[in-house]
Amino acid sequence: MVQGWTLRWLFNILAIIITAAIIPAFNLTIWAAIVGSIFLGVINAVIRPLLILLTLPLNLLTLGLFTLVINGFMLWVTSLTIKGFDIDSFGWAIICSILISVVSFIISFIIEDKEFKFK
Repeated sequence: MVQGWTLRWLFNILAIIITAAIIPAFNLTIWAAIVGSIFLGVINAVIRPLLILLTLPLNLLTLGLFTLVINGFMLWVTSLTIKGFDIDSFGWAIICSILISVVSFIISFIIEDKEFKFK
């Protein structure tokens, strides 16, 4: 169980680093990528469900696209909190969150996690 979690965390760090290499408005250090991924995971587990619940009518109205704004907000809060994890604006945070999601999906697709497969 811990190995699967650790592997996903490392891939999340890799997705953040790849995104920072692609997006010019996203600057970070390796240490900030590590700490930022931990912080992002915590606020995604604690604050994000509350925001999704509070914005449920808007999310339903936009057919779920408002979730992209929430994800960008979570990344922007991380950039405001963690030193060395710098995103220039909220708009860039939304773009970075989309790219991080795409890169994470590609990495997860390439590397299969045996713990989450059904037999």
